[in-house]
Amino acid sequence: MATSVRDLRARTKSVTSMRKITRAMELIAASRIIKAQQRAQAAAPYARELTRAVSAVATFSNVDHALTTEPVDPKRAAVLIVTSDRGLAGSYSSSVLKESERLAEKLRAEGKEVDTYISGRKGVAYFNFSRRPIVLDWTGHSDQPTYDTARDIGDTLIAAFLSEEEQAGDGRGAGVDEVHVVYARFKSMLVQEPTAVRLLPLEIVEGTEAPEADDVLPLYEFEPSAAEVLDGLLPRYVQSRVYFALLQASASELAARQRAMKAATDNAEELIKKYTRMANQARQAGITQEISEIVGGVNALADATAGSE
Repeated sequence: MATSVRDLRARTKSVTSMRKITRAMELIAASRIIKAQQRAQAAAPYARELTRAVSAVATFSNVDHALTTEPVDPKRAAVLIVTSDRGLAGSYSSSVLKESERLAEKLRAEGKEVDTYISGRKGVAYFNFSRRPIVLDWTGHSDQPTYDTARDIGDTLIAAFLSEEEQAGDGRGAGVDEVHVVYARFKSMLVQEPTAVRLLPLEIVEGTEAPEADDVLPLYEFEPSAAEVLDGLLPRYVQSRVYFALLQASASELAARQRAMKAATDNAEELIKKYTRMANQARQAGITQEISEIVGGVNALADATAGSE
């Protein structure tokens, strides 16, 4: 019985240490969520004004641009999947991957081949485990994404979209006709919604920065030409949309991690109470047994003494 008590106390000590770790991770995630929200809010005005500018130029210039032209018969689509670099975030990455699987099935049902681009080690590990090809991946930035990373991803996706010939030697295949991004949109601390958005061909009215119905778009005079203005604006617009997705995914990951660590901390506290109660019961049972043995020995000794008299 004493061994059982020692075992329960060892388990209680182990769970107590684990509770300290999960509690610390919960607090760290909570502090980083605020910073992630601040970064998203700081980037919102630039994205909003850039959306207005692109909308105005595309609306009033009547210029056919490669990034805004719908393909006649699309055959290939690129999908960027934004996941996390680290675990301990509950079902965050798995929900994004499930949404990407649904999108891929939809695209294949439409007769399109799918090229996969991944941001985050969890997505890379998932596709490597299932032995499916990845065109390109980016890792090590899911907690604190930077605009440089968004620029790199955006330029890669634009290059794949504009490419019409097969890129020999890198395994990327022919250029794509559509570009989609799948990420977790941060709605609140409790709700992070997996979202699939088509980036290219460009859909001007898209996402949370879309102009209001009564919003008056500015009029521009183009110098040297509207086509060259679009050439400069559209890549930045795509990069800002990718950056927005990375910021949303970062906030969603931290919120999911805080919620998962809080649940782990609560479960650890319940386990500590359970093991403490079991240890007390085992200790009490041991004491009761020892008392019973002592009483039994005294009675036996008394009976033996009475018999000898």
